[in-house]
Amino acid sequence: MSTATSGKRKLKKTFQDEHDRLCLGSHLSVAGGSWKAVEEAQQLKLRSLQIFTKNANRWVQRPIEQKDAIRFREAVSEWGSHPVSSHDSYLINLASPKEELFQKSIDAFTDEIERAQLLGLDFLVMHPGAHVGSGVDAAIDRIAAGMRECFRRVPHEKTRILLENTAGGGTTMGRSFDELTDLLSAIDTPERTGTCLDSCHMFAAGYELRTAEGYQETMKQLDRTIGARRVFALHLNDSKGELGSHLDRHMNIGEGLIGKSGFEQLLDDSRFDGIPKILETPKEDEMDRKNLALLKRLARKNPTA
Repeated sequence: MSTATSGKRKLKKTFQDEHDRLCLGSHLSVAGGSWKAVEEAQQLKLRSLQIFTKNANRWVQRPIEQKDAIRFREAVSEWGSHPVSSHDSYLINLASPKEELFQKSIDAFTDEIERAQLLGLDFLVMHPGAHVGSGVDAAIDRIAAGMRECFRRVPHEKTRILLENTAGGGTTMGRSFDELTDLLSAIDTPERTGTCLDSCHMFAAGYELRTAEGYQETMKQLDRTIGARRVFALHLNDSKGELGSHLDRHMNIGEGLIGKSGFEQLLDDSRFDGIPKILETPKEDEMDRKNLALLKRLARKNPTA
């Protein structure tokens, strides 16, 4: 059994009830201290959480103080040690053909890993990057080399790096299951890597989720390529763009073009039992509570939920 498979099975065995099987969560603000996000997660009765460990639009930020890391870890322990992820900076581009940006991205992503491990996070979700004209093959080699260098700099403690699929706009990498598979193979560090699948990005990249037939075809492609065992988290976002539009615009659940049927099928899919399912939807008007309530209702409509 591979390390990746073993880790996935161990994670799946942790859920005790329906809430843990669904493992619903949200990306929450760390304003006022990272532990504030954990306190909000408790208030929302979440079973998973995603945060930024630094400003996503800055290259450099002050280090996390040890006392703050301890406070965060204590808050997570009090909450119930549910899966917690961070998301990397939007500036990082390990696929860049420009040497200065490539090296700057390695430094920044190394820092992301160090911050995640200091906080004891389970996962660090990252955008693979964009090749900006250098080509897919060159970008795969570049990303793999950059990731391996980051891993060389930071010994593995706990945090697993999850490559997120993209909507496929411009020259972004990770737009297909095949491309993610090629990236994981090139990085060749299964004990430290996996994937996070975003529903909006899947749909915008051309993967049908709305109909039973289309959903099953999408999952067949997933099983044939990445394999569900290497999916460690989902981002649950409806899509403003049409199927195959490559438009990365998140909508509230049921208000976009995926619609409720797509999320019913995702929630009822035993492939994803017990893994974090994180909202990255608009926050205004208590929408986290509304989206979570809707997802729970959709799950209850299914005979296995």
